[in-house]
Amino acid sequence: MAERFGVINQTFSDENHKIIHGDVLLGLKEIHDESVDLIFADPPYNIGKDFDGLKEKWTEKDFLAWCYEWINDCFRVLKPHGTFYLMNSTENMPFLDIYCRNLFTIKSRVIWSYDSSGVQAKTYFGSMYEPILMLTKHPKNYTFNHDDILVEAKTGAKRQLIDYRKNPPQPYNTKKVPGNVWEFPRVRFKMDEYENHPTQKPESLLERVIKASSNEGDLVLDPFSGSFSTGAVAKKFHRKFVGIEINEDYVKIGIRKLELTSDYSEEELAKEKKRKTKNLSKKVREKGSDAKPTPHQDSLI
Repeated sequence: MAERFGVINQTFSDENHKIIHGDVLLGLKEIHDESVDLIFADPPYNIGKDFDGLKEKWTEKDFLAWCYEWINDCFRVLKPHGTFYLMNSTENMPFLDIYCRNLFTIKSRVIWSYDSSGVQAKTYFGSMYEPILMLTKHPKNYTFNHDDILVEAKTGAKRQLIDYRKNPPQPYNTKKVPGNVWEFPRVRFKMDEYENHPTQKPESLLERVIKASSNEGDLVLDPFSGSFSTGAVAKKFHRKFVGIEINEDYVKIGIRKLELTSDYSEEELAKEKKRKTKNLSKKVREKGSDAKPTPHQDSLI
């Protein structure tokens, strides 16, 4: 796919951060075996999204085969005690879950639950979450900094209850490790972190992942960098970062966020917010679509 767009792994880097502008399968080949501490992968979901001219358009069989190929490479580059977080749609995740069980230990099946600004559905229960797999190579030996991600425990912090099962009785803890249902708001247009990307993930979600499963100086990989939220958070918390991205517009976002040297002008890298209005609604997509890509659009196949 990279060759189709004239992109064969062009790179932008400094001593701690690197962007590979190219196809994910080619980009992963540049990364050494067992060199990455943490991977966060949020690939296309194959539900008809338009990534500024690159449109999802696989058959299910081809999409899954492509996913299995880059998942294999993620396994290859991950350190023996590394962690891999994988996101995808509710429809695709059962296939990916079963496949990943043959390579990794599944430590958690996380639900990212979010709010909605409108009606999701009228004839069935609308989708209000996205699944995330937490995968490790080693079943027991992996990084998990539980003290860095504690959240309020309402039983102890608000209700101030006493645990009478203990002798002597003691107050319940006021902090706890989060469960596997994470409530973070989606990125909205008026938020400072908003970028022109149709599936941007909130930095608060990435902060939990990066704090929990890596340490300062560790190498974090995002093979589908998109809005480069992973890279921005990795840099903020003093991790090294490698991001792979095929879309030039998104690569510019990464160069700006990571403050990397490039031949782009300040004007080309300047942040200009646009509303995410190009994608078809789920209702239109499910009708099978009279909406066909215009001639200038390329598909992600």
